[in-house]
Amino acid sequence: MDLDVFVTTHHTEWDRLDHLLHRGRSLTGEEADELVALYQRTATHLSLIRSSAPDPMLTARLTQLVARARSTVTGTRRASWRDAARFLTAGFPAAVYRSRHWWIPTAVLSTLLAAVIGWWIGTHPEVQASIAAPEDLRALTMPGGEYETYYSSHPAASFAAQVWTNNAQAAAMCLVLGAFLCLPVIWILFVNVLNLAVGIGLMSSAGRLDTFLGLVLPHGLLELTAVFVAAGTGLRLGWTVIDPGPRTRRSALAQQGRAAIGMAIGLALVLFVSGVIEGFVTPSGLPTWARITIGVAAELAFLAYVYILGGRAARAGDTGDLEEGERSAELPAAA
Repeated sequence: MDLDVFVTTHHTEWDRLDHLLHRGRSLTGEEADELVALYQRTATHLSLIRSSAPDPMLTARLTQLVARARSTVTGTRRASWRDAARFLTAGFPAAVYRSRHWWIPTAVLSTLLAAVIGWWIGTHPEVQASIAAPEDLRALTMPGGEYETYYSSHPAASFAAQVWTNNAQAAAMCLVLGAFLCLPVIWILFVNVLNLAVGIGLMSSAGRLDTFLGLVLPHGLLELTAVFVAAGTGLRLGWTVIDPGPRTRRSALAQQGRAAIGMAIGLALVLFVSGVIEGFVTPSGLPTWARITIGVAAELAFLAYVYILGGRAARAGDTGDLEEGERSAELPAAA
């Protein structure tokens, strides 16, 4: 497409649309119909320019024009059940899918680190002694000890609510604090990894690692995945501060921040499911294989949700951000 010819052909329509938008409520019925038609045509022009000849300045101008026209044509939008359904079936899974290059390495490295630290604790008695006195360690790891009774020490419903609240707060902190150059996220992630590693090390040294994994895996697979997604997204947000790419740092942070807020809501729902499993399934009398099967099924369901629904939405252009007409136009940064 010859961009100069395209602009010459259509610039009078864009100028006319801009003029009608400045007229506001004083439009006649005929002019209002003309505004709608020009809005639809300009939106088509914007799509053509983006796909065939992406000029940053022209794209920014038409994006702003289309957003203003849409606001005038449709009026103020109110959140609806359709918005919630779109968020759950497209926006949230697309955002998780698009950030997979951050949270998958985070998950792999964190799991390896937990295994290494757990092995170090489990094979070095002097490290165990620095954690707690021998009688306290026995109280933690013995049959019927604190590691086992922890999951049944409170009524299931209140315990599930408490776990969900704590994990949702940790995930939200990872998402929000990522803007501080990633450092708070790394610390929160390390604390979670260290807690897991201590349990692995102490229970393996007592010859009861299988019991520990039988208690952790039913809820821990989904729970840790949610934490890793939050941490990876927080790290991505922090990296945006360092390298915003072709956008201004402000607009890049705004886009990533809006997506992160949406992910906080979505991950709260995921952690609610893991909290229910931790409160009702983990301490239940079900055989270990049955409890782990439930945990694996929940994890696979989440991954399928992300890769099937999220992958499809991401390929269709969904980023988890607000819809185009609901956000301000953004000028690209100079190269």
